Amino acid sequence: MRQGRFSIAGLSILFALGLALWEVYFFWFVGSFPWLEAGLTPERLGFNMAWLVAIYLTFQLISIPFALPSASGRFIGVLDGMASLVPLAVVLVAVFGKPHLIGSGARWEAAFLLIFITLVDLFGGYTFNIALSRRTMDVAPAAPA
Repeated sequence: MRQGRFSIAGLSILFALGLALWEVYFFWFVGSFPWLEAGLTPERLGFNMAWLVAIYLTFQLISIPFALPSASGRFIGVLDGMASLVPLAVVLVAVFGKPHLIGSGARWEAAFLLIFITLVDLFGGYTFNIALSRRTMDVAPAAPA
């Protein structure tokens, strides 16, 4: 069972880093690779973002109960939580540090959607972890005698 938790947490880290790489491409390098841009037209941007967000958040939040850190797996659990900060940092740098890269209204909407989604992943993940760890450690108010 220990190996399964590591692989799910590791896959969760890869999803977060993959989203961060996609954000770097989207904000900094779009236009550099014409063969990748067939789906990034303004007409399809919202649809593509919806799929990206649905797949990312679904995996990140559903994988939490299967990747709960045990005494031997706390390090990978901490890395998993820290990896969720990377996509948030990338989009915040793009919005507040390099706003000239965003340009169009559709890309601004995409940036704010990415901020919202990464915050949901970050705080939702911590909330689920706290709730599930209380349940597994049986930390609850004592029943009245």
